[in-house]
Amino acid sequence: MPEVRGPPPAKRFRAGPGVPGNRGAMLPGGRRPLLGAEALERQRRSLPIFAARGPLLARLRSAECAILIGETGSGKTTQIPQYLYEAGLGRQGAIAVTQPRRVAAISLAARVSDEKRTELGKLVGYTVRFDDVTSEDTRIKFLTDGMLLREAISDALLRKYSFVILDEAHERTVHTDVLLGVVKAAQRRRKELGKPVLRVLVMSATMDVDLFSRYFDGAPVLYVEGRQHPIQVYYTKQPQSDYLHAALVSIFQIHQEAPPSQDILAFLTGQEEIEALCKACRDIARHLPDGCPPLLVLPLYASLPASQQLRVFQGAPKGSRKIVVSTNIAETSITIAGIKHVIDTGMVKAKKYNPESGLEVLAVQRVSKTQAWQRTGRAGREESGACYRLYTEDEFEQFDKMTVPEIQRCNLAGVLLQLLALRVPDVLGFDFVSKPSADRLQAAVEQLELLGALQRKKDEPPALTPTGRKMAAFPLEPKFAKTILLSPRFHCTEEILTIVSLLSVDSVLHNPPSRRDEVQAVRKKFVSSEGDHLTLLNVYRAFRNVGGSKEWCKENFVNSKNMLLAAEVRAQLRDICVKMSMPIESSRADTGNVRRCLAHGLFMNTAELQPDGTYVTVDTRQPVAIHPSSVLFHCKPACVAYNELLSTNKCYMRDLCVVDEDWLYDAAPDYFRRKMRAAPS
Repeated sequence: MPEVRGPPPAKRFRAGPGVPGNRGAMLPGGRRPLLGAEALERQRRSLPIFAARGPLLARLRSAECAILIGETGSGKTTQIPQYLYEAGLGRQGAIAVTQPRRVAAISLAARVSDEKRTELGKLVGYTVRFDDVTSEDTRIKFLTDGMLLREAISDALLRKYSFVILDEAHERTVHTDVLLGVVKAAQRRRKELGKPVLRVLVMSATMDVDLFSRYFDGAPVLYVEGRQHPIQVYYTKQPQSDYLHAALVSIFQIHQEAPPSQDILAFLTGQEEIEALCKACRDIARHLPDGCPPLLVLPLYASLPASQQLRVFQGAPKGSRKIVVSTNIAETSITIAGIKHVIDTGMVKAKKYNPESGLEVLAVQRVSKTQAWQRTGRAGREESGACYRLYTEDEFEQFDKMTVPEIQRCNLAGVLLQLLALRVPDVLGFDFVSKPSADRLQAAVEQLELLGALQRKKDEPPALTPTGRKMAAFPLEPKFAKTILLSPRFHCTEEILTIVSLLSVDSVLHNPPSRRDEVQAVRKKFVSSEGDHLTLLNVYRAFRNVGGSKEWCKENFVNSKNMLLAAEVRAQLRDICVKMSMPIESSRADTGNVRRCLAHGLFMNTAELQPDGTYVTVDTRQPVAIHPSSVLFHCKPACVAYNELLSTNKCYMRDLCVVDEDWLYDAAPDYFRRKMRAAPS
């Protein structure tokens, strides 16, 4: 039997019993069943935070900034914005509540609008990428931190807001960390100009409170008790070499032993793993003996369309068990009613950037102890639960204590571009909570300079060029923004918009391992010998020609959800081009122009063939290989551009395009004179 361990002793606040939390099951479209006014009010008053309402408001009135640690289940996220509004603190401007993820912003806005007995989009609304449900009457606005950052580009003082609540601050996403600095600067600048005070509240269930308090000049730290229920923690006796298989076995062990009313939440690293496990669960469930309850298996990841994400909040049919298979999106941002069992693989997918090698690698890695406890806590929201950790206790003790902030492990080119667009006078001296290394900042400046986005004059901080200001208008990595801006020169804007949109979502191609031969036979009609970008373009054109038919997608192993999401992204990017008065032309059958444009935009992501048949990157001479999923896997083109590098047992290039060496020289002559070596003939 695996060993049992209790909840973490590190919490600095007491957990107590209570009724279920208030982020429960939802109806389609993000709405929950409307309770009566009295029932809703009773539920609000039953939350642990209600007893602290008076003292909390008194502290928040007197402090321009405060840090609030509110345990999971305390009601902080849904109730504090309402308390502030009811106390008149949102009258001079709206109350902004930021979330790291769109599904959380949508579901929370829906809940709070129910509690306020108002139509979503009136008093309470939300803004996320591709979706703005607000009006002039909106006083409580939930939005992703990325969307508030984009608002700050056009209004650095955030004039429309009187209160900004930065929720789930412990996640330390790039957007969250930049937003902390932007909000702090807006607060200071408003005071200097004699404008109304901008009040700030930083909230989380677990974070380094001293760090945040110091950052906001000694801001007071407030604690609110929650009501985490007891959770049994089980470890494996031996390390697991295949965490996917271990997760599958664990799911069906629980399924055969636990009552059907107890739902399961399993944490994996990404879409492909999640979809594969969901399919395996459904296949096995069809062959279970009579007497086993039916299974409702639901995936959850960031690029899943909102309507699909919201299905996880609905209860399973009576007598059935719900299994949610999720990325770390379900760690803290949302609460799924009915979860009694959590399966933690202990893995997460994260980007790491090495400024010395210039490599930004997407890699699967161990979670931190903080993340592990956040995952465990999902099992104790409504009643006592259990967490099955698919690693040993000794392994857990080796985990890092806190998650390394994304700002310290990512390519900062996009961050600096945003800061320059925000007119930050000295981007290299920006007041980060956790400042990135000088090497990383310098590498980002050099990349943006090569892309023509900024210029440096002696003894002056970097400044945006007109091209850089246009690049900042696109919610994309700088290299893709530049590729779109270059496309009119090659008369292929329509094609580049399609390709960039397809690269901005998770894979649109579905590759079930059990049907590999069938997939290859069907996919032949789309494959381009010029690479994955052109293959994707062929798939999208065929998808559009059949009107987005779901049946066609099924027959051709195409993920219809991701194709529809890519179409939404494309529409938004096209609108930005139209606003810039860019000519939007199609190269039609001329794929050469499309590849030239990609070469000019992705020239820093290129590799050349070596005499021994291997590849090295042009920039840093890093050995790389073509990913097995690429249509070029069995080919040996002399020179390729790629979208990203993925590190597993070796460093793979993903999403490749065949390019000519001459195009790269044309794209950045000085850069390639320094970097390029003669490719083998």
